[in-house]
Amino acid sequence: MASLRLFLCFFLFTASSVNIVCSRSLQKDHIALFIFGDSVYDPGNNNYIDTTARANYYPYGETFFKYPTGRFSDGRLTSDFIAEYANLPLIPPYLQPGNHEFTAGVNFASAGAGALSETNQGFVIDLKTQLSYFKKVAKQLRQELGDAEAMAFLSKAVYLINVGSNDYVLPFTTNSTVFQYFSKQQYVGMVIGNLTETIKEIHKEGGRKFGFRNFGSMGCIPLLKALVPGNTTGSCFEQANELAKLHNAAFTKALEEMEIKLVQFKYSMHHLNIYLSELTKNPRRFGFKEVNKACCGSGPYRGISSCGGRRGVTEYELCSDPTQYFYFDSSHVSEKANRQIAQLMWSGPPNITGPYNLKAFFQP
Repeated sequence: MASLRLFLCFFLFTASSVNIVCSRSLQKDHIALFIFGDSVYDPGNNNYIDTTARANYYPYGETFFKYPTGRFSDGRLTSDFIAEYANLPLIPPYLQPGNHEFTAGVNFASAGAGALSETNQGFVIDLKTQLSYFKKVAKQLRQELGDAEAMAFLSKAVYLINVGSNDYVLPFTTNSTVFQYFSKQQYVGMVIGNLTETIKEIHKEGGRKFGFRNFGSMGCIPLLKALVPGNTTGSCFEQANELAKLHNAAFTKALEEMEIKLVQFKYSMHHLNIYLSELTKNPRRFGFKEVNKACCGSGPYRGISSCGGRRGVTEYELCSDPTQYFYFDSSHVSEKANRQIAQLMWSGPPNITGPYNLKAFFQP
């Protein structure tokens, strides 16, 4: 592998070609982006594991890439836009074959993953495994750069993390009995516990600047609206909304405690719930005509996960213009929505981004 100090190359995949961008040295003010989580941020890691949780087929990727990349959207993800705003290339999936240079960062996210290892176990890269991959990257950086320079690099980097929604949605979409054994508060506590432990481990490796988004009304995604019996009025699945509220409160408290206890720990928290509340009240203000029904899928609100016809149900409907829809499929938003969320995470006001916005983290 070429030395990080002397010759760095980034591989950018487009619909028709592979572009190679090279740099002779690691600039002093360079800030990398490391990404963890689930399908909200997965750029295609699941393409390389044995799972049905993939988006490497039409119509995923139909707008921007003109080709399915493994992203659960018609185009780019929020994390792709964050990288663009930070003047970084598209951050590649960790499992993508080939020699990796990690100077821009790397993406460990896996569709279907949860903070709990039991969530979709055996079919995803769970958060604990994502952390182990990051530790391998940190070790390689120390070998390449030396301990001091690697620590400086990792401490300047930004860490995007989004995980937990699968932990909360799965019990309602399967025959789970988890809530017969745990109260909602106890279950949320387990999710938060695993998440905060991961953050602390990243901090030990050098991570200092973290970006999160809280949960909106999870029960209002088409997937869960479709579970409400006889739902003709757009009612939300309130049990999931209750878990989202409990999670948001507990996670905010955990972050405030870590800010006090962990050296130089800083975080940006995008209040997705505020954005979604405003969006629901006035969709046209945000440029959307449809915020209840998905662009791609079948059944009520197109809430059955049949987009692309590869998950058991072969027939599905597809809208003609994803830019008019907030949701692209039963549980993932469109590229247009991802761009709006990324813009707010990047430079939104304090009531939207918490203590910091992400733009502040990428300034030297």
